[in-house]
Amino acid sequence: MDWSRFTRLLTVDDSVMDEAFVLTPEDQRKTSGKRRNHRRDVPYSRLRLLRAKVNIRESQQSANYESDVEISDKREDRALTSRDVYTSERTFQTAVRPISFEELATRAIRRTTGETLSFQGPIPKAIQYDLATNRRILTRLFRLPRNADIVIRDFSIGGDHPFRAIAVFVDGLADKTIINTHILEPLMYLTNLDHQTPRGQWLDHIKQALVPGNQAVAFKTWKEASENILAGSTVLFFDGISAVLSVETKGWEHRTVGLSQSEAVVRGPHDAFTESFRANTGLVRAKLRSPRLVTEMLQIGTLASTDVAIMYMDGVTNPKLVTEIKKRIMGIEIDYLPDSGMLEQFLEDGPISFFPKFLSTERPDRVAYGLSEGQVAIFVGHSTFALLAPVLFWTLLQTSEDAYLRWPFGSFIRVIRLISLTIALLLPSFYIAVTNFHPEMIPTDLMLAIAASRERVPFPVVLEVVLMEFSIELIREAGIRIPTIIGPTIGIVGALILGQAAVAAGIISPLLIIVVAVTALASFTMPNYNLSFSVRLLRFGFIVAGAAFGFYGIALGLMILLMHMVTVRSLGVPIMSPIAPRRTSSPDSLLRGKIFKMEQRPNAYWPLRTRKEAEVTRGFDPRVADSEEAKRARRGWGRRGRVKK
Repeated sequence: MDWSRFTRLLTVDDSVMDEAFVLTPEDQRKTSGKRRNHRRDVPYSRLRLLRAKVNIRESQQSANYESDVEISDKREDRALTSRDVYTSERTFQTAVRPISFEELATRAIRRTTGETLSFQGPIPKAIQYDLATNRRILTRLFRLPRNADIVIRDFSIGGDHPFRAIAVFVDGLADKTIINTHILEPLMYLTNLDHQTPRGQWLDHIKQALVPGNQAVAFKTWKEASENILAGSTVLFFDGISAVLSVETKGWEHRTVGLSQSEAVVRGPHDAFTESFRANTGLVRAKLRSPRLVTEMLQIGTLASTDVAIMYMDGVTNPKLVTEIKKRIMGIEIDYLPDSGMLEQFLEDGPISFFPKFLSTERPDRVAYGLSEGQVAIFVGHSTFALLAPVLFWTLLQTSEDAYLRWPFGSFIRVIRLISLTIALLLPSFYIAVTNFHPEMIPTDLMLAIAASRERVPFPVVLEVVLMEFSIELIREAGIRIPTIIGPTIGIVGALILGQAAVAAGIISPLLIIVVAVTALASFTMPNYNLSFSVRLLRFGFIVAGAAFGFYGIALGLMILLMHMVTVRSLGVPIMSPIAPRRTSSPDSLLRGKIFKMEQRPNAYWPLRTRKEAEVTRGFDPRVADSEEAKRARRGWGRRGRVKK
């Protein structure tokens, strides 16, 4: 049999097998006359062929053949030809081990797809001493060379007696300028290595050479090495050392700190979280500069790991709360966690309830204030929203701007939000109940006006309200999904033109247009996006109750809703606290109290330190007669002649 045709499968150029080629088993070969050389009929194993090429190079018969290590350094294998087979046969006149057809077919497929030979067998847990072995493990672990963004760079450490090393990083996640300037250049010119000592002790010298420019950490397992590579760090492998160095070189492109999109304020900071994990935690630390602020790192995901950070104030936050959150996070088994919204659904109590159990915010100042109150902040990967837990229902109706305004203004805004919540929840159902069941409860002139406006409408009131509410939801969703430039146009077309056309056609009554518009405006005043969703869904339930039983149905729905709300908990904390159950707490729950009177933290969070202000915070106030600070202030002001009594 002519094996030259079969060896063409091992070349990179051939991608299609010759149709005339047939592999005949050894026991079915037909020999005629002279006995054929058995060694010419059996293909050489890969290992023996490579050994043959090494001996040929040493004997100076051919200088073009390379060793297995050199082939793997270039991440490609030179194609074998029939000349290699017969040259190796003349060099080794001994019988060689034949290889199976499955192995030959596998190698042929690898040659046609351009894939190099990788590490065989299960990947070990520990880093290997041999650099070539580690190279083959990297090839298998990261699917090289198909994985085009994984870069393996070869270099030598030391000038007099260099030894080999490789740097592995992800193109696009690591900063190449840092790699060239602070890693490769210092190591290539490193000269203080004592070659009399074992190479295992060189790791400390190499680490010291990298410390001035980068953060270098040593690891000994493949799991830690691969996680650091995928996180944007550069991992260094050394020949003869069973450990690696992970150097901080993260430098991917991300959006800079910008304005808050969903929690805009008039007075207060305007910065918001971005897609950068460390930038988000840094924004919080910049506002809450305290050594008590602790950031614990966790990871979620079996297919692709996602970083999760838990931030809390040591000595203020209840440690049982931190332990409960960590236990729930570590108990999550999922392949990939892309955003904090998914983590919120995994961690919440009572997932059937409509009300949110976590406060999702993109404002660093609100996270910092929540941490000072005893809450826990959770950051997930590259999510632009952080989670605060536990959360109270009254917190969902508050904004960070409330604390920056004087207490009368802050209280007035909160009253407006409570009224808006009631309108957004009950106004359409109230209109249906009055029109269908209780017309005697409104003035006669108004009742006649409503009846006159509905004279030409062919639909019942319930169908009218449902159609208009559905139209409002369409306009709202379209305004979110379409480009920002034409977003206002959709609002004008949907609300003004379509509404006017519907009234002129006699499909919708004019009064219902007013009711639906006021309801939509009231729902837009909800400061929390998740709470706004809850109100919108519950509104349809009250529409059905009002259409079925009138005011009695609305009252029954309110009773069921309140009974449900007092049972909802956020990490074990009742969301209706401190109203139900009743607890003495800071006057910053329903209304906004005076800033110097809010001495206590919310007791619902069970903080270790309940007092956050001194008993006398305004010692300079002359009305505080028992304060020593006030007495000193009065004496000082009196001597200067500004206050004299």
